[in-house]
Amino acid sequence: MPFHPLWLAVILVIVLIIFGPGRLPELGGAVGKAMREFRKASSEITNEISNAAKSEPQPQPPAESTAKGSSSEAKPSGS
Repeated sequence: MPFHPLWLAVILVIVLIIFGPGRLPELGGAVGKAMREFRKASSEITNEISNAAKSEPQPQPPAESTAKGSSSEAKPSGS
């Protein structure tokens, strides 16, 4: 659904009729504060996720160990 400037004007007129011109600065401040808090919370979550991803140990490829092969040869046989 495309956004048209006419729709914005209609919404603003409806808000002006409902709340009146005296309350518009209050409403604008409340909306601005809510947007700042949302932006702050989302950036904190993003930072926590990126820090957690950086702090996780990187999986190391399994190293071929000669200890496994030598330990099976070093065990005495039961017979």
